[in-house]
Amino acid sequence: MKHFCFLSFFFTSLFTFGQNVLVNSNSYTPQQLIEDILIGSNCISNVVVTNVSGGNFGGSDQSYGAFDANGSTFPFQNGIVLSTGRLSNVEGPNNSLSDDDANNWFGDSDLENILNENNTTNATVIEFEFTSIASQVSFRYLFASEEYQINNANTCQYSDLFGFLIRNVNDTQYTNIALIPNTQTPVKVTTVHPNIPNGCAAQNEAYFGSWNNASAPINFNGQTAILTATANTIPNETYHVKLVIADEQNYRYDSAVFLEAGSFQLSTDLGIDRLISTNNPLCENETLQLDANQPNATSYKWFKDGIEIIGETNDTYTVVDAGIYNVEVTLQGTCISYGDITVEYTTLPSVDNTTLIACDDNQDGLSVYNLNDAEQAILNNDNSLTIVNYFLNILDAEQNSNEITNPSTFNNTTPQQIVYARVENQNGCFAIAEITLEISNNNLTITPFEVCDTDNDGFATFNLDDLKLAIQPNVPANASISFYKTLNDFFNETNELNGNYNNVIQYSESLFVKIKNGIDCYALSSVELKTMVSPQLLANETTMYCLNTFPNTITIDSGLQNGSGNNLSYQWFLNSVLLSDTSSSIQINETGTYTALVTFANNCTSSRDIIVTPSKTATIQSILVSENTITITVSGEGNYQYALDHPIFQDENRFTNVTPAFHTVYVYDVNGCGTVQKSVAVLGFPKFFTPNNDGFNDTWKPLGVNAQFNNDVDIKIFNRYGKLIKQINTIEAGWNGTYNGNMCPNDDYWYLVVLPDGSEYKGHFSLKR
Repeated sequence: MKHFCFLSFFFTSLFTFGQNVLVNSNSYTPQQLIEDILIGSNCISNVVVTNVSGGNFGGSDQSYGAFDANGSTFPFQNGIVLSTGRLSNVEGPNNSLSDDDANNWFGDSDLENILNENNTTNATVIEFEFTSIASQVSFRYLFASEEYQINNANTCQYSDLFGFLIRNVNDTQYTNIALIPNTQTPVKVTTVHPNIPNGCAAQNEAYFGSWNNASAPINFNGQTAILTATANTIPNETYHVKLVIADEQNYRYDSAVFLEAGSFQLSTDLGIDRLISTNNPLCENETLQLDANQPNATSYKWFKDGIEIIGETNDTYTVVDAGIYNVEVTLQGTCISYGDITVEYTTLPSVDNTTLIACDDNQDGLSVYNLNDAEQAILNNDNSLTIVNYFLNILDAEQNSNEITNPSTFNNTTPQQIVYARVENQNGCFAIAEITLEISNNNLTITPFEVCDTDNDGFATFNLDDLKLAIQPNVPANASISFYKTLNDFFNETNELNGNYNNVIQYSESLFVKIKNGIDCYALSSVELKTMVSPQLLANETTMYCLNTFPNTITIDSGLQNGSGNNLSYQWFLNSVLLSDTSSSIQINETGTYTALVTFANNCTSSRDIIVTPSKTATIQSILVSENTITITVSGEGNYQYALDHPIFQDENRFTNVTPAFHTVYVYDVNGCGTVQKSVAVLGFPKFFTPNNDGFNDTWKPLGVNAQFNNDVDIKIFNRYGKLIKQINTIEAGWNGTYNGNMCPNDDYWYLVVLPDGSEYKGHFSLKR
């Protein structure tokens, strides 16, 4: 403090007035920066700067020095500043990127070790030693950085590092006191920032100061709020302090730490600020005892909101209302140790008492309760409140001890028992709500739920949604209905059954039914699930009706396999159209899909389809004879097979290598509707004849020719010289081997056959006598 007047005059004469922070890197030695600017108490002595290092820019500029707010809005009027860039780039406005580097500007291993980081560079360091008569010292600072990028996810990833490292000179291990209050978290860009859209959630936002626009008094994009670094000390022992800041990974995007002038002073710890913004205010009607006791103290003064509290001279003071509280502790009669704390109050949670109504299987007043069901009624939909625990008595609730360990399955021990819920807000303030445990006395009888058993094995599928609809008219509107297999599941509300349920006990099984009216149990009941006998019918089948037998009828049957004594009924449908028939079998002469619907007196119904397909005897459309091949073309609704001369049937409608002669074609309906037949002739010509009147081959004429077949074929016979010997009609006896009454010689003769369609056949044969 001995140089403060000199310093003020020096700043006034050196700096020009404006709206931006100004810096000075040449007018003060490192010893002056620490002893005359930073330290604000004559009771901090033996101050010796032991080391300074920073960027070498080849001129007068440094990376550390003094600063002055110069009438700007910067929260510190003056102090010292350490930067990872040129000190001249600290000055506002914020209209350029501070992005400096220098030759051989290395990082700091102590900083890396303490913060468990690596790869630092461009470290600026000031180290000094001091002695204090107090048990605590502190100073105020803020951190600013170009790495604060508004609405940019890089703010979530990158940060330069700084630390305020202190140790007793007899120790080797440093402690970092540049921490987020009440944590061991270092202050960095990545640990102190608001919500970054599409980047990351807010981190310790209460300690973020501001984003800086182009008119900011410093040349950095963002800064923290004013923070306090506090160190516990042993009076009259020497401590070593290392103030250090460094770029991390690379020299890009500089940062700086501003330390308030005169703020390094003796400190009295009154505890952490109790603020609503940090979720730790005092609760309504709560008191807080402040303790300023120090070993060398000779007197105490207490202040509230800057006004001395007359008569309060003890080392403790009890806070009963909100305010800023300060203490001045006089040490050894001359030195003053300062302490302050800000206390805010918040109201207690607003809660409502409520009642839970449970169902009781034996009406003894004891049941199982899910205490969590009372949450909505107690909190009245206030999402800022939380039920932290439930208790058997109010004292335990107030002390938050001996909580109920099974609130979701709590068994009351006395009828109309009262239990207690401890409700806290985000600040830890609590209120107590009462939960009265009542029993429902509503009775509900549910009609058995019956399902038809399709295969009559005693097991079936029960649609519990349909069962709910059946129960709904008998319970309060909007009541919930739940089904359980066991009473234990019922009370614990576990393993609820939903949707389709397959019974596991044949023919009859009971489920427990819980009816809840809101959060309260309205009634405990049970329902019997019954499987009922269904008609057993033969499988669907397909049969055939011969259309050629119309109007004759055939019989189709429902195929019922059981049903004695079930007072059954029948319905028949043809292609979904109801018929008048009501017997187990009916006579039909139409094709289509017949459905038999069989119903028992218990209304269980089964159905069976009989598909009647048409068939009939074939209609032969044509028989094509080509040389020695016969092809048959038919029409009709049947499925046909074919035979030639003998009833040996084939699927193929074509016969080959058929001998010239008269033949019979057969067409058979495989569905049994009958067989049709037709004669056919295959035209052929003998290879020789022997006209010797022995009764064998005495004439030559075509085969397969008679008055019915091929009777209009024209045949001419020539000798080998082409002379016409004979023209015969197919109905004649044929050629007897003579010409003009004379026997022709043994020889080959030629024939020309002309069919009615103009096609011709040529060939030869032998005459042998």
